[in-house]
Amino acid sequence: MQHGSIIQATRKQGPDVWQFRWSEKDRSGRRIYRKKVIGTVRQYPDAQAARHATTALLAHINAGASENGGCKITVEQICEHFEQRELRSGDSFRSFATVKTYRGYIRKWIKPRWGSLCLDEIKAVEVEAWLRRLSLARSSLAKIRSILSILFNHACRYELFDRNPMRFVRQGAKRRRAPDVLTAAEIKELVDHLPFVNALLSFWRHQPA
Repeated sequence: MQHGSIIQATRKQGPDVWQFRWSEKDRSGRRIYRKKVIGTVRQYPDAQAARHATTALLAHINAGASENGGCKITVEQICEHFEQRELRSGDSFRSFATVKTYRGYIRKWIKPRWGSLCLDEIKAVEVEAWLRRLSLARSSLAKIRSILSILFNHACRYELFDRNPMRFVRQGAKRRRAPDVLTAAEIKELVDHLPFVNALLSFWRHQPA
């Protein structure tokens, strides 16, 4: 089990950066030293914040060092990785409302149900069945599925996982039932029972052109 180290490095241009350094052995047993830039000191003001941002990366490194080579990154870890890089205040290209929505869905629905599971344990049919059991509007269910898909795409983009099972989850955003449409007669009957509306319409009719 590796823990690696966090080092603050100076660049010729721009702010200092945090580097994550670790070592691993190749097939011949020779030790290879590696490093990866985590972010700048503006993004992560101290070493503790930079260390927190390496959660998913460290899990990936340790998974690669295991005998079976399986990816053992959990959904909770990729959520943290995503929030650190995509939902930071002032750094995100998303609006404040979108960031708030993403955080809310992740913390209320995604982490409690799927957080402890590894990415390779998430199955499309199980997610689909879970969504069908939730007593939420179709639009909310579609949002949960969309955010899960975004999380898997994020993992793929950072080479922490190699597929997105959410593309097989069937979930529409259409209404469960068609809205009721009033006929002209029903609208007239409704208006006739609104004294204030009648008085207002009468007032408008008697106004000079």
